Amino acid sequence: MINSLSGRLLILTTIFVMIAEILIFVPSVARFRVDYMLDRLERAQIASLTLLADDMIDAELEAELLRNAEVFNVVLRRDEVRQLVLSSPMPQVISNTIDLRDSSAAVLIRDAMKRMIQSDNEVIRVIGAPVRDAGLLIEVTMETGPMRTAMIDYGLRILVLSAVISVITALMLFVAMRVLLVKPIKGVVAHMQRYAAAPEDARRIITPSAGITELREAEEALKSLQTELTSALRQKERLAQLGSAVSKISHDLRNILTSAQLFTDRIEMSEDPVVTRLAPKLVGSITRAVHLCESTLAFGRAEEPGPTLTLVRLADVVDDVLYGEQLAAAGFDLALRSEVSPTMQIRADPEQMHRVLGNLVSNARQAIMATERSGEICISASETARAWLITLQDDGPGLPAKAQEYLFSAFQGSVRKGGSGLGLAISAELVRGHGGDIRLKRTGAEGTEFVITLPKGDGTL
Repeated sequence: MINSLSGRLLILTTIFVMIAEILIFVPSVARFRVDYMLDRLERAQIASLTLLADDMIDAELEAELLRNAEVFNVVLRRDEVRQLVLSSPMPQVISNTIDLRDSSAAVLIRDAMKRMIQSDNEVIRVIGAPVRDAGLLIEVTMETGPMRTAMIDYGLRILVLSAVISVITALMLFVAMRVLLVKPIKGVVAHMQRYAAAPEDARRIITPSAGITELREAEEALKSLQTELTSALRQKERLAQLGSAVSKISHDLRNILTSAQLFTDRIEMSEDPVVTRLAPKLVGSITRAVHLCESTLAFGRAEEPGPTLTLVRLADVVDDVLYGEQLAAAGFDLALRSEVSPTMQIRADPEQMHRVLGNLVSNARQAIMATERSGEICISASETARAWLITLQDDGPGLPAKAQEYLFSAFQGSVRKGGSGLGLAISAELVRGHGGDIRLKRTGAEGTEFVITLPKGDGTL
């Protein structure tokens, strides 16, 4: 109960209401003290009117008038004359004089608190203005003991009333918070618990229904989060299934390609000049395909091998990539150009770098061929003191907005019908394995440009 939101709210509300009542209590007691003294002045004025009406009254009547007024003597100032109207013996000397005509609120509150604390019964003089301007001033002498008793009694009644008000207010607020806030929050928590039991079940996604604006916003945010999570879990499940299927295909394909490698030995022995010229390319392609199958199987086991870094002549890798793409674009007006220096060497895995550049060039070639117009693809390279920079430019149609948004995300960045969207995702992963990065520098109607950065030295860019 105490650790619950509504329980703590109940306690805090009671405390705050009590604090507010205490803040009201202090000036209330001071006001009661002033009213008490004004009442004694008014009674004394009424008693003095009896004497003014009849100059001769007996001692018993005078004493009764003073007892009713609860004062010892009455001084009335009328027509600039100060006159002791009623008097009786005082038990002790006057200890203090209080003038109610010009006392500030702060002074009255301070004196009231002092009187509450002091238990001594003293005699004080009180000065005030007569009721209905019946004279210039009136002063009386009175005891502080009865006044202090009346103040304590009044204060206790105020405190009891404050406690009752605070408890009633807290209970009302407690009930209101339970109905308006705590119950809806528990409903949201229950929705979350049901959803956590089966996050793939879209039927368990919360339906916002709260009438409170802030709680409704929380429900809508939770719905959005649950919807995205459910979609992500479904996609992961599909990817897991696809990965299993790809692993099986890659396994069988590797066996087929391994058999094909055995036949290439016979082809290399041919004396046909065309076969002699194409055989190394065929052997290299089959070897890369076998490596790709093996890497795919390793990737499916979350064991993608790291790159084997060696010094590689970049021009050889680029020429090999462009030659294969030139064969794929046979009969189409597409210029494939290399501006890489024959002497430039980079530290990279040749097979993985071939895959990276092959994916980029293949994507550019397919985009240009889809426009059914001529085009050009150019690979260039440069270096700085810290890194090698490989740039691939084309004059194709550029990448659409969706492809740019999910450029390096698997199964989402494809712009070609039937494409898997894996090419750039794989390329980015391979480049990251080298400690570098790949980024889209520009794209548009004038073409697209990618830049690959490979670090030198300790692998920091």
